[in-house]
Amino acid sequence: MTAARVAMVAGETSGDLLAGLILDGLKTQWPALQSAGIGGPHMQARGFDAWWDSQRLAVHGYNWEVFRRLAELLRIRRQLRDRLLADPPSVFVGVDAPDFNLGLEADLRAKGVKTVHFVCPSIWAWRANRVEKIRRAADHVLCIFPFEPELLAGHGIAATYVGHPLASVIPLEPDRLAARQRLGLAPDALVLAVLPGSRTSEIRYIAPAFFAAAALVSKAFPAVEIIVPAVPSLIDTVRQAARAAGVEARIRILSGQSHDALAACDCTLIASGTATLEAALFKRPMVIGYRMQSLSWRLMRRKQLQPWVGLPNILCGEFVVPELLQDAATPEALAAEVLRWLRARADSSPTIEALEQRFTALHHLLRRDTARLAADAIQKVVSST
Repeated sequence: MTAARVAMVAGETSGDLLAGLILDGLKTQWPALQSAGIGGPHMQARGFDAWWDSQRLAVHGYNWEVFRRLAELLRIRRQLRDRLLADPPSVFVGVDAPDFNLGLEADLRAKGVKTVHFVCPSIWAWRANRVEKIRRAADHVLCIFPFEPELLAGHGIAATYVGHPLASVIPLEPDRLAARQRLGLAPDALVLAVLPGSRTSEIRYIAPAFFAAAALVSKAFPAVEIIVPAVPSLIDTVRQAARAAGVEARIRILSGQSHDALAACDCTLIASGTATLEAALFKRPMVIGYRMQSLSWRLMRRKQLQPWVGLPNILCGEFVVPELLQDAATPEALAAEVLRWLRARADSSPTIEALEQRFTALHHLLRRDTARLAADAIQKVVSST
């Protein structure tokens, strides 16, 4: 097969990044690849025809906030499904966004369209009831963690471990000095990176506590440099949150550049999500925090299967970095944990070296040729009868 038409849906910033990497592998398989659907700038830079932007799928919370936008999301999914069934692609690849993609995949698969789901939903962490949905929806699942294929096989679901794409993008030994030079930071500066999330609602719920904590850290360490990488479209929202917390003059908001910020920093105060894995791959001490609408929190907590929420802790099987969630994520508690890491860095504590070694081992475990492995698996699905 010399060409293929691939339909894809990627939700939010992280899904767009992951899908962009997969498109690189698919183009190696099929140089004349045509791809279209829902995607963001990383996908579009690779020739993807975005019928809708991936940010249209960005929602925050477990149930309530999805409900508020349910009509819009269902309308987009219905229009996309009808368009794909009218002119079926060689394969549909749903990237993350399981609440949107699994239902779409099930509809397409029922009509004979081959489907692949990339990033196994975290059935091992919460919402185990999704297993049956995955079985109906996907001909094949691409897994980013090594223990997932065996788990899925036990439920009769074909899957391939492809590694985590970010483990290949992020160098094993991040260049802190080069990142600081790019950001205009002194080589010996004490640097805190604050990452309150990439969604509008995350900025609303998380940024106030994060910025108040940053103010307390700044009071304890007046020389600390505080950098805040922000999604370009949310810079004004982030600035307003910083102004409301009284720290606008003490922080520097970056347009994107989250990887430079993580490479440059001594510690990061970071919202739970994919960014925490990025911080681990950059071998950086972190404090994980998260807040959401209270009803969403109560509903999500009922479904949680493990004691950890942050990916570094889940993958390591223990609390290697602190997690402060919902009511526990007070400015004082967040600041205290950040200060603990900054003091350990200033004192050259062996605790820092031990954490870096743990994260390096994790990096090796997750580092695979993800683009090639994913493309090979997708090609086999397309070629299967």
